[in-house]
Amino acid sequence: MNNYFIQELVTEDEIKLAFPVVKQLRGHLDISTYVSLVMEAQIKEGYKLYALTLNEDKIVAAIGFMPMITLYNGRFVWVCDLVTDDQERSKGYGETLLSYVEEWAKENGFALVSLSSGLQRKDSHRFYEEKVGYSRVSYVFNKQIQNLGK
Repeated sequence: MNNYFIQELVTEDEIKLAFPVVKQLRGHLDISTYVSLVMEAQIKEGYKLYALTLNEDKIVAAIGFMPMITLYNGRFVWVCDLVTDDQERSKGYGETLLSYVEEWAKENGFALVSLSSGLQRKDSHRFYEEKVGYSRVSYVFNKQIQNLGK
C-alpha cells in the first residue's frame, strides 16, 4: 500500500473533504444534508468519521462508527459507514480502516465490532466474511415511519 494516513474528521471543512467518497455509498445525500447529519451525530451519538488519505491529499476511503451499549451486544462499536472510492477498491484500504476501528474498540474497552450491509452488496458480504473474518449473525429490519414534522 502506498503512503497513507488515517485521520478523524471533526470540523465542517474536514467532513466536507470526505463527501465525494461517502457519496458513493450514500448517494441519496447532498453535501449539506451529509455535513449536517455527521455533525449532529457527532454531538448526539458519539459518531466518529475517519478518512484514509493517500499521498497526503487524496481521501480514498472513509469509515464512520459509533460506540454503543445494548443488552444484546453489551459494549460494542457499530460501523455505520465504510466505503472505498470506486477507483481504489481491492487495495486493502477498507481492511485497513476496519482494523483501525477494531484497535480503537480494544483501546476504549469495547469487545465487539458490528455492522450491517445491504442485501444487494454480495461483494461486500464476501469481503466481511472471507477477508476480514466477520460472521453473519442477524438480519436488520426497517420500517419507514412518516415524517412527523421534524
